[in-house]
Amino acid sequence: MNPNEFGKRMGIGVRVAGRIAKKRFEEKSAATPTGQSQSVPLPNLGQMHAQVTAQVNSQVREATREVAKKTPRYARAAGRGAGAFFRPFRRVGGILWLEVTGFFFALFALYFATDLWRIRQNYAQGPQHQHFLISAAMLILFAYLSASSFWRTKRK
Repeated sequence: MNPNEFGKRMGIGVRVAGRIAKKRFEEKSAATPTGQSQSVPLPNLGQMHAQVTAQVNSQVREATREVAKKTPRYARAAGRGAGAFFRPFRRVGGILWLEVTGFFFALFALYFATDLWRIRQNYAQGPQHQHFLISAAMLILFAYLSASSFWRTKRK
């Protein structure tokens, strides 16, 4: 509920309470003859408060229902607005993500390339033949992932 609506509702409540108090005051003053004491008992403030509170609460409930009906539209509109705001960043972020992952894949490929160079003498036989084959496979895999990541960056 916006402040203007809240102020309007509070104003209505105060006016209604004022009318009720004035009406009760007039009823009490009309019931007592003018020759008798002029002391007029105060109206029952608890009862007036209950009436005003009930009216204000019903108005607040109505306003809350109206806002609740509009909430899904507001949520969709906020989602569309956020999507439109972040759309340019999504493309740049995607390109940056591909470049960063391509760089890290290149680092792993470089590690396996140095490992392959270090054990190049044992490529055909020897105790590190299996290690050589695994390093070669990992070098090929990470080189492919790095190259494909940069290639996809160029396509965007």
